Amino acid sequence: MVHAEGYAGDPERLEAPGAAPEALRVPLLSSCERLRALDPDYPRIYAVAWMAREPRRRWWPLAAVLSEERLEQMHHRMTGELGSGDLAAAQVVIMVVHAVVGRVAALIALEGRAWDPGMDNLWLHYDSDGGIDWAGVVDPALRVLHGDPAARAPRTVVLPCEQALIVWTAHRCQRTLEPVFERIADFTGVSPERMWAMVGESVLGTAAYVPQLAGCDDTAALRRGRGLLDAFAQAGLPVRGRASHIRLRWRQEWRSPVVAPAIIPASA
Repeated sequence: MVHAEGYAGDPERLEAPGAAPEALRVPLLSSCERLRALDPDYPRIYAVAWMAREPRRRWWPLAAVLSEERLEQMHHRMTGELGSGDLAAAQVVIMVVHAVVGRVAALIALEGRAWDPGMDNLWLHYDSDGGIDWAGVVDPALRVLHGDPAARAPRTVVLPCEQALIVWTAHRCQRTLEPVFERIADFTGVSPERMWAMVGESVLGTAAYVPQLAGCDDTAALRRGRGLLDAFAQAGLPVRGRASHIRLRWRQEWRSPVVAPAIIPASA
């Protein structure tokens, strides 16, 4: 059984330097302090906000994409900016995948923790250009492992092992992304295979890159990244294909962009 790594049982890790005492009651806040510190120039790239502390300006629930044309409008705007429907479609998928999978994969890689990436829990934030630059959660509860000091804190759910954490996260991401991918496929012609391959690329790239940003050993991160990829694959999702090797079903007049995924060593 794999327990939480990187804490050494030190309860001081619950609260990041400079974090408010509220972080002791809401461990999500201290985890997101660490995620924001990964790239001080772009602190929102991996962290999420707790919606109880945010004004609603520019925020909207992810579930709205199923009943409103938010992604369609984003795609239309990006097509005009990029001059290419296929590149615009790839950008829309990348933003959605990062919001749902990439951010929580970063926390799993670094701390063996996960917030709930469920459809009903995620909100997205528009940047000034109408893209997605941030994500938020309604319920700040974290899934954590035995040995994590946050296991003693409120707003946590303790899972028995790392595999349970990873399988739960993959299932929640799958339930969120399946209807969103179906919607995107309807208005772009992008195949689900292509979109799930981009999920795989997001997991692999995050597991390889985030430890470099954090300046920490990558052994646990790579193992967790492989585990998350395995969980998606075992659910029957085609996350292991290289995007450039997949036969894509785009609208006939478009050509697919090529994205080279990061590779996690088999020995990780």
